[in-house]
Amino acid sequence: MAETWNKKEREKKKRQKKKEKAEKKQERADNTNHGEDPGNMIAYVDEYGNLSATPPDPRKKVIIKAEDIEIGIPKHDPANDTAVSRTGIVTFFDHDKGFGFIKDKQSQESVFVHINALTEAVKENNKVSFEIEMGPRGSNAINVKLVK
Repeated sequence: MAETWNKKEREKKKRQKKKEKAEKKQERADNTNHGEDPGNMIAYVDEYGNLSATPPDPRKKVIIKAEDIEIGIPKHDPANDTAVSRTGIVTFFDHDKGFGFIKDKQSQESVFVHINALTEAVKENNKVSFEIEMGPRGSNAINVKLVK
């Protein structure tokens, strides 16, 4: 069976690539420093994350206890949960949907309020007192009362 010209060219290219790959492999093997001192191949990382050839100064070493490292959400501190009553103005409230927003006078942030957190009916521009509770989507107002 006779080989076509196209098949011969492909085989020739394959042999050429294989030869080049073997040459590169041999070149890498020749350039490695197997007999060299391993101390010359060590790199150090400083406190800023930069690589350097000199080891770090042992006098600058900071001891950190493993218990002090917090990964993820910090532990809950009940001392921070003191309910502080705040005042604000109802900027928006939709009675049909049952939610609205209160603008906190102290921090000027908008706080979500649900109709279940109301002790009295409120309207827009009413002055109210409330407490803040953290919900899954941010701060929520609870114990909302009209201020007279």
